Amino acid sequence: MRYSPFGKTGFQVSALGFGAMNLPGVSLQQAGDTLNYALDHGINYIDTAAGYRNSEEIIGETISHRRSEYFLATKTNKRDYAAAKEEIERSLVRMKTDVIDLLQIHYVNYVSEYKQAMEENGAYKAALEMKEAGKVRFIGITGHRPELLAKWISKGDFDQVLFHLNLAQPFALNELIPMATQMGMGKVAMKPLSGGFIQPVEKAIRYPYSQNVDVIISGMVSVDEVKQNLAAMEQEVEEEERKELEALALELGSHNCRRCNYCSCPIGVTIPDIMISSQVRQTLGLLPKGNGFYERQKDKILSCADYEPCREKPLCEEKCPYHLPMQKVVQEAASYYR
Repeated sequence: MRYSPFGKTGFQVSALGFGAMNLPGVSLQQAGDTLNYALDHGINYIDTAAGYRNSEEIIGETISHRRSEYFLATKTNKRDYAAAKEEIERSLVRMKTDVIDLLQIHYVNYVSEYKQAMEENGAYKAALEMKEAGKVRFIGITGHRPELLAKWISKGDFDQVLFHLNLAQPFALNELIPMATQMGMGKVAMKPLSGGFIQPVEKAIRYPYSQNVDVIISGMVSVDEVKQNLAAMEQEVEEEERKELEALALELGSHNCRRCNYCSCPIGVTIPDIMISSQVRQTLGLLPKGNGFYERQKDKILSCADYEPCREKPLCEEKCPYHLPMQKVVQEAASYYR
């Protein structure tokens, strides 16, 4: 396992981090076995959030007795001071810990959300107070708009930033990672499989592993998944492989969707998933989870072409900050079922 300094925090963190978002979907026994196996095999970065159902409670129940062995990161998606402070205090209780190593202002995608969180009675004030009280060590920010995150972190308010980085979403390389590096921040990449679309797993993991990040958060729910992720990082990425992966990322990222979720579909099509998986589907095929997504979305995808209010001007495209041809891509996805 590769370990590296986590920004200016003074902590050394494992290159592979444990994403605990999906643990509520398995039994407590399986979740505990998986977390403990991860700790036993060198993973020392645990990532969760107050909004991940009972993920925090699972961590508290299964590994709080090993608290000194891991760097604990959680998140609040509250924007005002009172709600954020209450949620942070609740997280401490749920995870059975006296201190949260990293508290992140979660899922900040709009300028208005950032301003609200940072204003006088915003969530950042709550995080700062908890830090001054010794209940939070460091403060970070997460989001899906890399160019906006790059601007926000340049102000020097945060110790860490969490962002998408995978073969189908390489966009953080442009501005965000260089800015975070310049600021001496902890850099954490999430969704290496883009939510279960990219295969093979080893190739997917090795792409962010080849880039200038400290931790790669992978959502894992079984010992076998931990083993598979660890195996992908056994060897360092050499220059030739890195160039091949970067060329593939340029191809798979040609859709240009950041998963900012500004768009919405009146008939319920999950547009970002279709945008991001569009080139992956054609080039590499999909993991079972990705195929399952397309089966669940079948009726909605096939209905897109017949939805009358969008015939002249697609409602989803009006909201996209990147002006992407979403209707075209969704309708092309109908060929998946032929």
